[in-house]
Amino acid sequence: MAVHKVLVAALLLVAVAVAQTCDSQSNGNCKYSDSTARSKVNSAGISVSSSGGCSNRNDASCTSLDQVNCNTVADVITLHSASGCAVTITGGTETGHASGTFSHWNGYKLDLSMTSCLTNYIEKSFYKQDDTHWISAAGNIYYYESNHWDVCYCS
Repeated sequence: MAVHKVLVAALLLVAVAVAQTCDSQSNGNCKYSDSTARSKVNSAGISVSSSGGCSNRNDASCTSLDQVNCNTVADVITLHSASGCAVTITGGTETGHASGTFSHWNGYKLDLSMTSCLTNYIEKSFYKQDDTHWISAAGNIYYYESNHWDVCYCS
């Protein structure tokens, strides 16, 4: 029981640290083109799906990975490998998402299809901050939305 309390306390410290330091991190220094990012995620077994069947960054019905952060791509590949789950990116850097420093447009966030495998992995492996937010040991924040996972790769 004592070990469990120490682990929970440590995870709480990580959550606080993420909240306090995410704004100062420099994930955004390395960017990929859409074709390079797609090649990397596809090679890792991750698919990309678009409701509009397109990849134009300026069209909200498309799923674009243009100008996605290199760390974002590396971290979604790590999620796929660690979870053993199918991962499908349904939202990337295209217009139409909320603005802000750590936004989709700026390459920090991806939307992932919600599957039972991925949901079980996130809910069992990461620290639950509240009913809709989980934080990984790396500091990535997983937001449970009604039909997808909105993930901020801000570490």
